[in-house]
Amino acid sequence: MAEPVAPGVAAHVAERLWFRLGSPRPAPSAVVTTATPVRELLGSAFEVGLRGRAVRGWTWGDGPVVYLMHGWGGSLEQLTPLVAPLLDRGMQVVAFDGLSHGRSDPGVHGAGSSDAVELGRSLDAVAARFGPARAVVAHSMGALSALLAIRDGWLAAERLVLIAPPSGIPDLLVQLTSELGLGERTTRRLVERIHLRTGYAPDELDLVRIASALERRERPELLVVHDLLDREVPHAPSARLVQSWPGAQLLSTAGLGHRRVLADAAVGGAVARFVDRLPVEPSLHGDDRPQPFADEVADGASGVGTRTRAGAA
Repeated sequence: MAEPVAPGVAAHVAERLWFRLGSPRPAPSAVVTTATPVRELLGSAFEVGLRGRAVRGWTWGDGPVVYLMHGWGGSLEQLTPLVAPLLDRGMQVVAFDGLSHGRSDPGVHGAGSSDAVELGRSLDAVAARFGPARAVVAHSMGALSALLAIRDGWLAAERLVLIAPPSGIPDLLVQLTSELGLGERTTRRLVERIHLRTGYAPDELDLVRIASALERRERPELLVVHDLLDREVPHAPSARLVQSWPGAQLLSTAGLGHRRVLADAAVGGAVARFVDRLPVEPSLHGDDRPQPFADEVADGASGVGTRTRAGAA
């Protein structure tokens, strides 16, 4: 409705909706709980500064550094199931909450609002404290943030694990304009606002495009893990990313969805092996086994037929 008379106002509203993190959750008082294994209890908290704001995190162990990067609206606690397998491989694990996430301070645009570029700068600030990475393990939108930190920031990484990565901002922009019914004028204004906010045009924030711009010497070895039944982020773009990245590997799970994949023991083991420069299996499957649909009466009178499906994501 605002398109003909006030496309700028409509774009402003759309921008606020897009970058909103949703209802804030109470910040956890600590990363660990009474159910946390003993080795994870032996970690220590840290804090680094980013433009006058505090990025807070947790670190465990000694050895080559592995950074754990959460996704949009996530927190480091989602990634703690990966800590033990990495410690078993002799790694130092560093996890953190990006600005406006978890226990870190609000970002530049206030509490409850952030973007992939700000998440990438949070990772860059943490890397300035702990140094070059044996690996970065990033979930969902954190994949885009990690690639930006490697290409445009100070972060150097030998290996990169992307778990359920999105294709990038261009496809998300198409989805947003469709869901909100944005017209051409409003969309154009929104693109301008995104560029002003992040310093990047939306078309620049595409995983394959960013990857192709990496120089050979700075291109990490890549492992992508993605569930075939992920309802939030499609699997197909991950396959395209792997095809565009020389030597990259794709592990496809079934039945773990977008978040449970982080807690799966087989996934954690494969990620740790890859980080430790060991081979991994070409495919994985989740704990869910195929489950039958309700019995259906087959056409005619021949009897009752069943179908099977993979476990729900």
